[in-house]
Amino acid sequence: MPNFIDKEENLENKALLVAVYNRPDERAHCDEMLEELHELVETAGGEICEIMPVKIRQLNPKYLVGSGKAEEIIARARELDANTIIFDDVLSPGQQRNWEKLSKLLVIDRQEVILEIFSNRASTKEAELQIELAKAEYMLPRLKNAWTHLDRQKGGVGLRGGEGEKQIEIDGRLLRKSISKLKQELKSVRKQRAEQRKRRQKTTIPNAAIVGYTNAGKSMLLNLLTGSKVLVEDKLFATLDPTTRKIVLPNNQSVLVTDTVGFIRKLPHNLVEAFKATLEEAVLSQFLIHVVDINSSNIEEYMQTTEDVLAEIGTGKKESILVFNKVDIAEPYLLRRLRHEYPAAIFMSAKTGEGLEDLHERMVDISGESLKEMTLFIPLDKFDVLALIHRVGHVLSEQYEDDGAYVTASIPGNCQHELEPFLHEC
Repeated sequence: MPNFIDKEENLENKALLVAVYNRPDERAHCDEMLEELHELVETAGGEICEIMPVKIRQLNPKYLVGSGKAEEIIARARELDANTIIFDDVLSPGQQRNWEKLSKLLVIDRQEVILEIFSNRASTKEAELQIELAKAEYMLPRLKNAWTHLDRQKGGVGLRGGEGEKQIEIDGRLLRKSISKLKQELKSVRKQRAEQRKRRQKTTIPNAAIVGYTNAGKSMLLNLLTGSKVLVEDKLFATLDPTTRKIVLPNNQSVLVTDTVGFIRKLPHNLVEAFKATLEEAVLSQFLIHVVDINSSNIEEYMQTTEDVLAEIGTGKKESILVFNKVDIAEPYLLRRLRHEYPAAIFMSAKTGEGLEDLHERMVDISGESLKEMTLFIPLDKFDVLALIHRVGHVLSEQYEDDGAYVTASIPGNCQHELEPFLHEC
């Protein structure tokens, strides 16, 4: 079956980026969204020849913009020798067909660029299946402009009727069949993941999920916390699949920390669904580490985007540590303002390590909220229990006798019940 959305070759050519706005006070936001689209297209491998904010009176159902503005955009694309026009706004299938018919150029929108990036970067089986499903569902209503041969009809041996079957009907049937198959495969993969989730929920080690807007420095923070070497790139969506590492806090408490996919404005809903595998780590975690690039041009909106997606996936009112990252390159006045507005936040640099002690202290406080000091006697034949105590707790004292060991330790709440049979009355 052909890949209906494979436009990587086109994205490598010149693209004119377009975004529309209605009122003068919307212009700054429009420019900001175009800059973000610029980063997205570069991440997808495209070359940008120009960004073009377009003021309109009202949305036009045929072209999104008026026909006069459409002609202006096409003329500018030709003048720049661009072969692709990319809209920051969502184009309906009909609008996309109208644009390609009028311009004779490839015309796509922000959703398709994001789909391309995710398709190239997903690595887990579930993520790959979800992306293929998202691509197929996105493309199904757009088949009319997917091929140049769609109006050609097919007849011959084994086909009833005089005219035969249009190629678009064949392609549509193949695509629907593929969607059905992908859903079945996903059902199987999700069943396996549900079993893994059950096992993960039984773990006695507290866990945290690093969340935030894309390119905020989450992967670099994970590397700083754990000493690992997770891929770090100055690109949007550098991390798509979850990466979990174990760290030991200063109080000897072990914590599992997971890096998750970055969020972004106008993220297509089906891609939120596509990355439940990584976002689920945020749902199941004991607490969140919300990373924000302190130098972002619109911090509040980035923070709200993250909060909105977290609410959509059902994290609830989970305890969260707000971390303003990249303070090493922040302006002093900005630091003063944000410290005043967010006194409980951590200000740090994942690059230099500044503020790491403050983050460790906050993590100790949160992970230790459920800790209980217990004095236990572990018989000689139960030294696997002693190993568990050392693995998940903070051992305060340990004394060995001929028949076993007396241990006093701070134990996490999720394994206190398991150790109650070994309680020693002092």
